[in-house]
Amino acid sequence: MAPPHYSRTYHRFPLHYPVVFGGAPFVGEGILTNLSLMGCSVRCDREVLRGSDVRVSVLLPNQTPALSIDLGTIKWVQGHQFGVEFLRLPLEARQRLNRTLRIELIELLKNRSGRSESPVLLNRGS
Repeated sequence: MAPPHYSRTYHRFPLHYPVVFGGAPFVGEGILTNLSLMGCSVRCDREVLRGSDVRVSVLLPNQTPALSIDLGTIKWVQGHQFGVEFLRLPLEARQRLNRTLRIELIELLKNRSGRSESPVLLNRGS
């Protein structure tokens, strides 16, 4: 069954970072598959319970300690993949999340800009 459609306010960036997560009655490791200001998706080797509260630690590249989401809720589950809505992040974690997503947005815009300019540059030489 496909996850229900949610209207999202913030863009989700496709990223792949290791995560550790825990809630009652489960603890696990997985791979973050996308990230936004208010949530993420995780792929793991176990099933989790929709509606459960969860704590998530994201291992961002070249950053220690892990980005800690103190409280989230599992909004959807599809097999071994699930979506988390962030409910509570410490201020320092919110700032690190904002910085990480700002860098991803800049990269996305650079890539889009580079693709759209290529045909124009080729036409100018003709």
